Amino acid sequence: MIRIVKMTFKTEMIDQFIEVFEGAKPKIEALPGCSKVDLIQEINDPRIIMTQSIWESPEALEEYRHSELFKSTWAKTKILFDDKPQAWSLEKIR
Repeated sequence: MIRIVKMTFKTEMIDQFIEVFEGAKPKIEALPGCSKVDLIQEINDPRIIMTQSIWESPEALEEYRHSELFKSTWAKTKILFDDKPQAWSLEKIR
């Protein structure tokens, strides 16, 4: 399962978010059911940054979303937003 979360940040908060992400990434990737987490940025609007994570199952993602790691990371992240985040859960069909 692929999880994409689109976030729009205040310009002056981008570097702070990247620091939060870099601290959380190895911990997230170490969780059971997570194989990879990447950070990608919109070329034409650098305020738009997305996470793309690969999960073994929807249940593994839900376990993470209910963890203390998620709660603490999200608390540090959401105060940096300039717009509401959006999220999609996807799967490869080919």
